[in-house]
Amino acid sequence: MPKHNIKTILRTTCALALIGITPAYALDDIAAHVPAAKKVGEGRMTYMFWDVYDATLYAPQGTWRQDKPFALQLTYLRKLDGKKIADRSIEGMRAQGVSDEIKMATWHAQMRKIFPNVDNGVSLTGVYAGDGTTIFYQGNTEIGRINDPQFGHAFFDIWLNEKTSAPTLRRQLLGAQ
Repeated sequence: MPKHNIKTILRTTCALALIGITPAYALDDIAAHVPAAKKVGEGRMTYMFWDVYDATLYAPQGTWRQDKPFALQLTYLRKLDGKKIADRSIEGMRAQGVSDEIKMATWHAQMRKIFPNVDNGVSLTGVYAGDGTTIFYQGNTEIGRINDPQFGHAFFDIWLNEKTSAPTLRRQLLGAQ
């Protein structure tokens, strides 16, 4: 790799660290799909007395709109089975009012193939792309896509819809604290 590329990467990494973006996950997977991505907000998901994950929402210029590209990064704080993550995602969609069981069965099968088992410190990022595709990353490696705009809305509504089961986390993600 040429020296000027290494210097550029180091400068960019330092700049991102200074503004609070995690460099390993922000450079390629978020910035490639979310133009001018900046952190909107962040918070911690706790279930009963267990810390489950830290969540961070990125959007263009730090302003989230459901119809524009954005990314939601979850950094897990405990070991979880990928299939259980898919199961919980379907439960969350049902809680948001999604009732098309045939469509949800298709989405569930896709998520079960995509979501890996995670451990403390593993980050998964979901990106809602401009064309309505949802792209999933583990770290900075793409692990799968679901090409259905309805899926993207239903999936991200788990955290971002007013009817979420975690209203405090939603407020934190949207920067409303």
